Amino acid sequence: MELRVLRYFLVVAREESISRAAELLHITQPTLSRQIMELEDELGKKLFLRGGRRMTLTEDGVFLRGRAQEIVSLADSTAEEFRSTEEDVSGEIRIGGGESPGMRLIAAAATELVAAHPHVSCQFFSGNAADVMDRLDKGLVDFGVFVEPADLSRYEYVRLPTAERWGVLMRADSPLAARAALRPEDVTALPLICSRQALVANEISGWMGQSFDRLNVIATYNLLYNASLLVEEGMGYALCLEGIIRSDNGGPLCFRPLEPGLEVGLAIAWKKYQVFSRAAEKFLGILQENMRRRKAPVR
Repeated sequence: MELRVLRYFLVVAREESISRAAELLHITQPTLSRQIMELEDELGKKLFLRGGRRMTLTEDGVFLRGRAQEIVSLADSTAEEFRSTEEDVSGEIRIGGGESPGMRLIAAAATELVAAHPHVSCQFFSGNAADVMDRLDKGLVDFGVFVEPADLSRYEYVRLPTAERWGVLMRADSPLAARAALRPEDVTALPLICSRQALVANEISGWMGQSFDRLNVIATYNLLYNASLLVEEGMGYALCLEGIIRSDNGGPLCFRPLEPGLEVGLAIAWKKYQVFSRAAEKFLGILQENMRRRKAPVR
């Protein structure tokens, strides 16, 4: 399976058309059609459904698209790393993480890196802990940023000097908006929209002093924005971290913290024995120096 042919496949999958893909790739349509058919023969699977002027991916085609994107991304980043030198740091750093105000620390370090080395670019991937760990394990991101608790035993990591506060996102016209904070008995009675992360359930169970299963969970989320729309439409109340969704005075939503307070930390992790690119090495150095200035604990 040639890298060139995988690139061809990805363009056809994106454009859903042999003619448009051939034009973008600057090759003839018959040549591109033959390459795709030879790829299908090599794999023994049909990758596209051909109907009229549109080509749509089969189930096997969707699977290959995901793998092909991973392979091409790794090949491109590897080639870029070899072109980078001490004097001319270039290439891409790839960072995955969940939604959290603490990501501002990562953003500040990335901004400083790009300012010092204009040939470096940054790729950010948003996802829950499981998504980010999967990408970290496959080498598709250099760093993963995790809201604790998270099992980071198989990684090297640094705890960030930040604390995130758990609470409830609700409509501003909710009767509970008059409260300064919500206690376990308040939360138990609510129709809740909760994170799918299993360790979060354990954390909330500890705060409530009872099983997470006692809660009335009517929907789950992995990223909060869509959950905030459900809250705004009146479906329920979202258990979440403060500051991810704007809940300013006068807006449709408000945030109320839990009482007693429940705070969690953030950590940035990378694979053990990781050989960093020059760009990734510079980024981590900048982040750790910024943390030292704040006297942050480093593990």
